[in-house]
Amino acid sequence: MKIALIPARGGSKRIPRKNILPFCGRPMLAWVVDAAQRSGCFDRIVVSTDDPEVAELAVRCGAEVPFIRPASLADDHTGVIAVIRHAVNILLPQPGPDDWVCNLLATAAFLHPADLQAAWAQLGQRPEADFALSVAAFRAPIQRALRLDAEQRVSMFDPEQFPKRSQDLEPAFHDAGQFCWGRAQAWLTVSNVFTPACLAVRLPDHRVQDIDTPEDWVRAEWLFKAMQAAGEGA
Repeated sequence: MKIALIPARGGSKRIPRKNILPFCGRPMLAWVVDAAQRSGCFDRIVVSTDDPEVAELAVRCGAEVPFIRPASLADDHTGVIAVIRHAVNILLPQPGPDDWVCNLLATAAFLHPADLQAAWAQLGQRPEADFALSVAAFRAPIQRALRLDAEQRVSMFDPEQFPKRSQDLEPAFHDAGQFCWGRAQAWLTVSNVFTPACLAVRLPDHRVQDIDTPEDWVRAEWLFKAMQAAGEGA
């Protein structure tokens, strides 16, 4: 069984109701459900939510909402792994080695079906792996990161890196905030997925955008429209 799980709670402080707000002509959640459907990877597409409006939209988009997430797992401090674990316990009470749950972020409007397919193919070639996570490169070398004090004065986090050329520094990557495939059994035991059992699925930088603030939302819509105009839309 391969399940796409989309956590989509109703509350959001910085962008209220962001999971269901219109994004480039469709509710944000609709883009993610559509990408999961078109990937052909999943036996079920499930939305985990505490909110009746989100649940209704999810069903209209073609996803399932077989349970309502308890309020205790829908606050600002609940981690995504706890939400996934809750869903696995309901959907796969006795998960086997062929059961997988792919966590899809509800605001991953840039999600490409081909990336989900590529990640699944990569896992098929690496049977020792438990997870496959979308990642992207930091746009600037993290070794040359700066800090600002209360008076906006600049200093380096690591001054020893100053003499080094940026091209000589080791590339660094971050969670792209789109998807993470995982064995259902593994989701029940891990505290995080950043381990040697996790494979990286590298995405191009221009298709990665966190959406946490109104400014992020505006930038994401600009990028999305530009990609659609160039024939690179999801």
